[in-house]
Amino acid sequence: MRALFAAIRISVRAITRAKVRAALTILGILIGVAAVVVVVALGNAVRDRVIGEINSLGANIIFIFPEDTRSSGARTQPRARLTEDDAQALLREATSISAVTVHSATAAQVIAGDRNIATQVMGVGDNYLQIKGFDLSDGDPFTAADLRTKAKVVILGKTVKDELFGPSSDVIGEYVRIGKYPFRVVGLLTEKGQSPFGEDQDNRVIMPIGAFRARVLRSPPGRVQMILAQASDDLTVDRAVKQIESILRQRHKIDPDDQPDFGVRTQAEIRKSNEATFATLTALLSSVAAISLLVGGIGVMNVMLVSVTERTREIGIRMAVGARRGDILVQFLIEAVALSMLGGLFGLALGLGGIAALARSLGWPFAVPVQAVVASLVTSGTVGVVFGFLPARRASNLDPIEALRYE
Repeated sequence: MRALFAAIRISVRAITRAKVRAALTILGILIGVAAVVVVVALGNAVRDRVIGEINSLGANIIFIFPEDTRSSGARTQPRARLTEDDAQALLREATSISAVTVHSATAAQVIAGDRNIATQVMGVGDNYLQIKGFDLSDGDPFTAADLRTKAKVVILGKTVKDELFGPSSDVIGEYVRIGKYPFRVVGLLTEKGQSPFGEDQDNRVIMPIGAFRARVLRSPPGRVQMILAQASDDLTVDRAVKQIESILRQRHKIDPDDQPDFGVRTQAEIRKSNEATFATLTALLSSVAAISLLVGGIGVMNVMLVSVTERTREIGIRMAVGARRGDILVQFLIEAVALSMLGGLFGLALGLGGIAALARSLGWPFAVPVQAVVASLVTSGTVGVVFGFLPARRASNLDPIEALRYE
């Protein structure tokens, strides 16, 4: 134990004698550890935010959309499109579905007075706001008469409202123009802010699906781009999916063995897909950060080799007064590990500082997993052992007589 403390004391003295060289060596490890900590925390924060938004829509939402079919390996257009009649059939015949709505969308220019904005205009059916989890901060939702008569009424997102009328204006009853048609504003969506991918969720205009087909994106009567179904509860989603597939195959006259002209996806599938994507992305970014640690480790080995060369005579003197080869090996290993661990500790502090800065600028809750902290420190120590072993072994294998002659 006394020999170990002596080795630690000698190693610390050697590090403090070459402060600049030690600082540059530590820098490589510091950057790698800080990068790993920030990447892991940022990846977890983005994943949690996206999954939270998906979960906020409800685990029992089912999306049905037209899908390309293939004939002899060639992609073709869907044989049939989704319609409002399909949606009503699902609501009528699928016992595991509690609500259904339809949705179509396109990009368009919306004008009010001398102001305009490029936004997403969406035509929706009954229950759309309820199923998608949208709330109104002002005004009223569409009435059954609005949907039945293709009324020229709209609900605005906050970004559209602020751009066209200003942040403090009362817009209920005002008019906006889309193409050549005026639409009366009857409601204002509650602000949602940006999605994790930078999409402005408030930059949208919602109108009845009939008015959308007749005046914005002309399409055949009843045609829709997507059907949204809500299962009766989270436990009946799989059963609802099977019922949807069976009913739509029957309505579209598709044999059980043929590829359908529609796709069905659930929130659980979307969540699983996103989790897999984020896991891959985090692994990729972590591997880039690991390369920085590798470079830092090579720097440690290089500095230790130089240190062995500079201190050859010192090593010879220690061996001459009784130090064993194992003592020399431990001394230089401790020195390498000390450099790496200092880099790890400073890198962890820098990473935590970077996470705090990101949390303030993005307004997201960040959490650093304990496993990431432990892994960073363990990795730092491992880098010191792995890349310090060769210089330490070289020092311990020096011939005492030749080391004493070294100038």
